[in-house]
Amino acid sequence: MLTKKSKYALKALLYMAKSNNIVKINELSKEEKIPQKFLESILLELKKHGLLNSTRGKNGGYSLRSAPEDITFGQVIRILDGPLAPVPCVSQLYYKRCEECIDEATCHIRMLMKQVRDETSKILDGTSLSDVLKNETFVI
Repeated sequence: MLTKKSKYALKALLYMAKSNNIVKINELSKEEKIPQKFLESILLELKKHGLLNSTRGKNGGYSLRSAPEDITFGQVIRILDGPLAPVPCVSQLYYKRCEECIDEATCHIRMLMKQVRDETSKILDGTSLSDVLKNETFVI
């Protein structure tokens, strides 16, 4: 399930991509109905991971460090929520064997969850901010 943290981050990034300018936190908070303190921590984390630039001062705020077509939904979700895998035994970056598993090679649950992970990753890693902004059928 998508956490509020990731959902708010994606909403904020889409807002920045649309504005194509430096965005003030209070403006973003108000327009996207995101609690300001929570938004501040999200934006700092995204900046730390290289997705945002920040500018100090009276006209300061945040802006995208990369072009909207270079920022994917999968990238943002992994930064804030960790792996996309529904179970740890199919995670590519955070693999952990399930304690109760007798044989991973024949585990039907693992096989299905790997398919879920692969398809989820394919969609989220293949969808950029600009893809969503260009396509009116995507709604956040």
